Amino acid sequence: MESLYLKTFLEVVRAGSISRAADILCVTQPAVSRRIKFMEDQYGFPLLDRTAQHLKLTEAGQIVLEKAEKLLEIESELLVGLRSLSKKIHISFCCSPAFGIAHLPCILKEFMLDHAETAELQFIFSKPEEIVQGTQEGLFDLALIEHCNAIDLTEFCTYPLPGDAMVFASAPALGLPTPELALDDLLDVPLFVRKEGCCSRILMEENLRRIGRELREFKKVIVYDDLHVIIRSVLDGDGIAFIPQDLFIDHLQKGLLHQHTLPGFVHHRNRTLLMRDKRPETTKPLREFIDTIFRHFDLDSPL
Repeated sequence: MESLYLKTFLEVVRAGSISRAADILCVTQPAVSRRIKFMEDQYGFPLLDRTAQHLKLTEAGQIVLEKAEKLLEIESELLVGLRSLSKKIHISFCCSPAFGIAHLPCILKEFMLDHAETAELQFIFSKPEEIVQGTQEGLFDLALIEHCNAIDLTEFCTYPLPGDAMVFASAPALGLPTPELALDDLLDVPLFVRKEGCCSRILMEENLRRIGRELREFKKVIVYDDLHVIIRSVLDGDGIAFIPQDLFIDHLQKGLLHQHTLPGFVHHRNRTLLMRDKRPETTKPLREFIDTIFRHFDLDSPL
């Protein structure tokens, strides 16, 4: 059985539903269902009780779960062992798509000037809760999150970084008031949002609740999971978006986009760099990668 199927099954159990697991794995719900069905056909037993109101494992599913966890742990140990034979230093870094687009290219460019031949880098983009979970499980050497809700980071080694601003962006052609406007000014304008669970979506909905309003008050809400597509659509004047200012700062300075704030909205969010252990053992390249991140923000390294 390929580890992909075992990982999918494990994620379904952790997430508590096939649809939620599909979101986490960034695949479609039918794809997850097909993988589970393939496993059931291979093993000859149903793994999930589909008659239960909530996801429930069958007896066979419980056995597969226990063995899958052991097999994937062995695979992880195998990969670690193989990496130790390589002369290249492996660094796995996870962050949000927004940070990856706005900041990672500059950070990577500087870091690779001195480490092009010695470092093997892996970058993963994910949601805050998945970033924390992956760091907890040792999937990432280093991670960065933007805070969009209460997350307990007490078990991690953490370093604060400068935050960013979450604002509404619009094309000048829409003629919206700047910099501050009322929510009612926006309700007739198409709103581009990311899917549920993404930081910008969480902050948007929490801000609306804070002022006693709801997302459904917008006449048209368009869900895109690609930030590039959202920015392109806003530039074309097709609607507005509640996104990090860092993503469109160049367009803002050129006058191609306007930014807007709303009374009662919290427009600032914090950032934190984190590692799994309170006192992590860091390799020289990893320390230098952390140094590069802090230099990018004109800060002294904490290491």
